[in-house]
Amino acid sequence: MAFGAQTPTPAVGTIETILVDSRVVACDGGDGPLGHPRVWLRIELEQTYCPYCSRVFVLKPGASDHPEH
Repeated sequence: MAFGAQTPTPAVGTIETILVDSRVVACDGGDGPLGHPRVWLRIELEQTYCPYCSRVFVLKPGASDHPEH
């Protein structure tokens, strides 16, 4: 799947959805040492997902093109 591709449909379970204000976001799995390596993701259209943990990042209306701090 291409970088910044649309979110796949999950087969089982619930996927965490996070609303963001920026087209560039970082994900580390959020579980401290049990998470995953930090990856930077770019939202091309309205949403993207993390290839490690499948979290979905959804862009809020009026978002910027600058990374979150």
